[in-house]
Amino acid sequence: MRKNTWMAILTGLVLAFGCIATVHAEVIPPFGPGQQIGYPAVVLCEELSLHEKPDASSAALQTLHYGDLPIVIGADLEEGPTEENGFVYCTLGDSEESSLGWVDKGCIVINPAWYVTEKKTAVYAWDDISAPRVALLDEGVRLPILKEAGDWYIVSLRGAVGWILK
Repeated sequence: MRKNTWMAILTGLVLAFGCIATVHAEVIPPFGPGQQIGYPAVVLCEELSLHEKPDASSAALQTLHYGDLPIVIGADLEEGPTEENGFVYCTLGDSEESSLGWVDKGCIVINPAWYVTEKKTAVYAWDDISAPRVALLDEGVRLPILKEAGDWYIVSLRGAVGWILK
């Protein structure tokens, strides 16, 4: 009888601790080499111009917005993307009619990993759960991961950054 009681308690503890350690997100890794012509990028600023030439003073062909996904041409090559004056060459789609042009490399992240929430998830101002909470994300929110730092992901939040506990 005592043995069964202890087994029941032990089973209950294992189940309880198993529930505490449940995963609250899916992390989608970046693409590997050779899987596509270029790499997807994500726009990190509110508005970004697609320029005719690799120069901010050249004609703007189109305006991109936060979260848009241009494709950086040549990013799958060993020498990296076609880059000039801090700009990278991009297309806005995979059809022949898609716009082609140059965007400021400092305003995008090329081939990021993605954090996708599977339940409500807190985002903090820095890497401490006692830090101010800057957001509470709903299930299904997808954010680009800018960096991993120990037990934390640093993610983009509409032009700002936040910290999510792994």
